[in-house]
Amino acid sequence: MKLDVCSNLASLSPASWDLLVGDGCPFLEWGWLASLEESGCVTPTTGWLPQHLTLWDADRLVGACPLYVKTHSQGEFVFDHGWAEAAERAGIRYYPKLLAAIPFTPATGARFLVHPDADRLSVTRTLVSALQDICQRGFSSAHVNFCLPEEADLLSSLGFARRTGYQFQWVNPGWRTFDDYLQGFRSKRRIQIKRERRELAAQGIEITPYAGAAIPDELFRPMFQLYKATIDKLYWGRQYLNLDLFALLRQRWKHRLCFLVAQRAGQVVAGAFTVRKGDTLYGRYWGTFEEVRYLHFNVCYYAGISYCLDERITRFEPGAGGEFKYLRGFTPHATESMHFIADARLDRAVRDYLGRERAAVVQEIDWLDAQSPLKKTST
Repeated sequence: MKLDVCSNLASLSPASWDLLVGDGCPFLEWGWLASLEESGCVTPTTGWLPQHLTLWDADRLVGACPLYVKTHSQGEFVFDHGWAEAAERAGIRYYPKLLAAIPFTPATGARFLVHPDADRLSVTRTLVSALQDICQRGFSSAHVNFCLPEEADLLSSLGFARRTGYQFQWVNPGWRTFDDYLQGFRSKRRIQIKRERRELAAQGIEITPYAGAAIPDELFRPMFQLYKATIDKLYWGRQYLNLDLFALLRQRWKHRLCFLVAQRAGQVVAGAFTVRKGDTLYGRYWGTFEEVRYLHFNVCYYAGISYCLDERITRFEPGAGGEFKYLRGFTPHATESMHFIADARLDRAVRDYLGRERAAVVQEIDWLDAQSPLKKTST
């Protein structure tokens, strides 16, 4: 076995990398990660230096960890800015740090990828040990964001601190039609959803899903423009993606994409960029060229749920953020991230904070479940 560091995913075989990913999260696939690098979205200039750990048995890739050296904490969705400020006050240099995650993507998945014929525990332990060793040689910390629960348990036993959060996800309990979905709500919410759906028809807007090979090539530029329109409207918005990425995805990753496009008289009004793999749909980006009442809910939630029902997709993960999803049948699901802090003083402070935060998160999930707008019989 030999460990190596890969600073350019394009130098690795896509088939070899994707064999490690298997049926896992699509954003771990070579097509997504390599496109982020080649388009210039993920580079040292943007604060993301790829340093992927790879484990080889002779010339066969048997394990990998998507790893980045970070000079800031943007685009991670597990916020540690407070930790960085505390470190600075204590005279501890926080950046650069190590991050095992998917850039700009708060989707749970494996962070230690293993060949299907290799011993999963042994390979994972080897990669984790390498990650800790590298961290102790000159980095403040190593963060493993949105990892699998079994990875979190192993990392906890190896000295990582656990951070629990939650996301709202739609999980189909057995509905077959949109009417079934509506009947799952209490009366007040059901009436409101129907009202929001009628508003779109009154505006003469229709939403059409375009998936895989059926996506017209000419849709990619307006989808990027919609993404950028959202960023430009938000004072806190940050543009992580560029048009070159959309062009690369059109060439090599179209089979994973589903665009939910709102049109009026053949003109694009709004759209949502989603990704499908197996029985899960992932919502990523959305935008609109004009402000229409309830358009966001229809494009980002109802159209996605309709697509899931039509395609027999059982899970819809729309990403970060909250109360709008909750009121439309998305329920809270815990997420796990693990953190290895090299300095003992900072580690103690972080662990104390995480213990209190975790208790509050569990309490909040319980409260949200109890107050759900869904009928109890449908959950």
